[in-house]
Amino acid sequence: MQRIARPIAELAAAAVLSLAVLTALLTVTGYPVADALAALWRGAFGSWMVITSGTLVRATPLLFAGLAVTVAFRAGILNIGAEGQLLMGAAAATAVGLALGDTLGGGGAVVALGAGVVAGGAWATVPAILRLRFGVLEVISTIMLNVVALNVTGLLVRGALQEPTHTFPQSALLDVAVRLPRVVPGTRLHAGAVLALLAALGLGWFLRRTAAGFRLRVTGANPSAAASAGLVDVRRVTMLAFVASGAIAGLGGAVEVTGVTFALYENLSPGYGYTAIAVALLARLNPVSAIGAAVVFGALEAGASAMQRDAQVPAGVVAVVEACVILMLLASEWIASRVPLMRTWNRGAPPTAESTP
Repeated sequence: MQRIARPIAELAAAAVLSLAVLTALLTVTGYPVADALAALWRGAFGSWMVITSGTLVRATPLLFAGLAVTVAFRAGILNIGAEGQLLMGAAAATAVGLALGDTLGGGGAVVALGAGVVAGGAWATVPAILRLRFGVLEVISTIMLNVVALNVTGLLVRGALQEPTHTFPQSALLDVAVRLPRVVPGTRLHAGAVLALLAALGLGWFLRRTAAGFRLRVTGANPSAAASAGLVDVRRVTMLAFVASGAIAGLGGAVEVTGVTFALYENLSPGYGYTAIAVALLARLNPVSAIGAAVVFGALEAGASAMQRDAQVPAGVVAVVEACVILMLLASEWIASRVPLMRTWNRGAPPTAESTP
């Protein structure tokens, strides 16, 4: 029971504390608190249309990228490159989608998504080789590759993939046959959201129920012990985890292109790959919990737009709140060590009568 109660309690605590931080920021900066919070709520959960076409659509790439970060972190890899891997997946899906047109019918979308998976995985092999062959820290290499991917995308939309009139820095629109179908008629919610949900559930099962998932977790927990035991090829697991992480992020980029934008833009991602780190940390590197965490951040992203439009509050305020959520999560271990009930949950034992207030 504590496995369910603890994440819910932490999520609720993070939401309450984030709301308090946002209220304090609005008060200090002189913005109308009530109007801003009302706009935030309307933009995130104000109606069925807002939830399906705004919050859940924004949560989808965050969930893919969050799962990518989860795989890497569980294997002991500090992959900060989900942003670049997502962009390369989007670029590859666009290139393949434009080349296919309607030649394969509905199968074209599947091929485009596959191209995104391959491109994201291939992009992740670069920091993997640098780490395994030359000992380069992946924190540095993945961040630098994010910059490279952003500039490669810019070159593509101004060159090889630019739309036919060569007027705007974007690609041509994908054919309807390459676009993902809507799962809720009349909304923007597309099949990619279902795919992300299945990916989260499948990854959760993989990590907990399979021998390969066990080897990945053992490698991340203590690679030296895993290698000494002779049961895990740490280098092989590390390489595979790198590639899997990049492939999932690349799939997220491909889904964004084929399900939402239908074209490649220079600033396609508003930082999904970086926000995904917060998603993964908020979910405690649990793929299933990442579903709820992605919805929380998707709601913040959707609500920020409404807050800026209706209350003239800069969307950057929400970015500050997201950063505060990460800091609070990092501080939660210290807080948990001083709260009897959470200390009991941390030990994995059920709450006792003595620990209950």
